[in-house]
Amino acid sequence: MSEQDSDAQPVTVYEAVGGADFFVALVEDFYSAVAEDPALRPSYPDDLSDAKRWLALFLIQYWGGPMTYSEHRGHPRLRMRHAPFVIGMVERNAWLGHMTTAVGRSGAPIEARRLLDQYFEQASLAMINQRL
Repeated sequence: MSEQDSDAQPVTVYEAVGGADFFVALVEDFYSAVAEDPALRPSYPDDLSDAKRWLALFLIQYWGGPMTYSEHRGHPRLRMRHAPFVIGMVERNAWLGHMTTAVGRSGAPIEARRLLDQYFEQASLAMINQRL
């Protein structure tokens, strides 16, 4: 992100979007779509509460907020944590589509949306573990 003024430190995405509440709302919006998606829903437990919590905490930490995720779960190890699930292009595209939609509806500043979208694009490609 850019600097607020010449004496200020660069603003993190976490700060630019208003903190933890933004990420909790983003994750809620995202998971409302996941809950109805036939390509993704089978990969999740019936109760999405833990998945929501961990994703929100991960995003909060990744984008400059408190380190709560790592304090409770250790290093994120995204590929390792996603290895048990079949993630091909269909699953990746569905996941990314829902996340991109949630980011677009989030009300985040345009630069923060650009950074979020760029990250999710790259991270979702890295999670693919099935090729046809």
